[in-house]
Amino acid sequence: MAVRDEQPVEFDGPAGALVGVVHGPDGGEKPRAVAVVCHPHPLHEGTMDNKVVHTLARTFAATGIAALRFNFRGVGESAGEYDDGNGEVDDALAAIRLMHKRYGALPLWLAGFSFGSYIALRAAATEDPVGLVLAAPAVSRFDFTQATLPDCPVLVLQGDADDVAPPDAVIAWVNDTFPSPELVLLPGVGHFFHGQLTQVREIVSEFIADA
Repeated sequence: MAVRDEQPVEFDGPAGALVGVVHGPDGGEKPRAVAVVCHPHPLHEGTMDNKVVHTLARTFAATGIAALRFNFRGVGESAGEYDDGNGEVDDALAAIRLMHKRYGALPLWLAGFSFGSYIALRAAATEDPVGLVLAAPAVSRFDFTQATLPDCPVLVLQGDADDVAPPDAVIAWVNDTFPSPELVLLPGVGHFFHGQLTQVREIVSEFIADA
């Protein structure tokens, strides 16, 4: 079994201290890149401990990428209060700064689940990621058109039985976006990818390797 390195962290955010967990690469190897993973909506029980968020962070670590999952302002032990997505983008940028401070100027990956996809996409607009992973992006609830897709490989993971992020809306957004992200549509899968986290890990691992 691979040796896992998972360390709780606290770092400065625009609204006060933010808490998170850094997943170092399995086996204690030096990371080849860093990643920041953004969690679902804070007002709907979204936290960094969400299973999809945890799976994404662990997948990055298993492929040699140091990953940070963290709580947005007002969630858990993180200071502040919900800011309609705007402050949460600033929180994500603070998380990126932490990872670069911790590991140096390594290539950056960004990822998010649901609301977190919206935050990751907006953060990517001011950063220079080498890859972006969007799981069940909430395109029907937030204006994804306000952020330009970064010039890097982009993966969209979507269940076709999702009743929170309707697949038709996600497919339409992908088709209307140029260049179009890579879309993987999972049959019979709902918003939270119940029972499909192993498949999520395999798809994301393959995407990272190809990118």
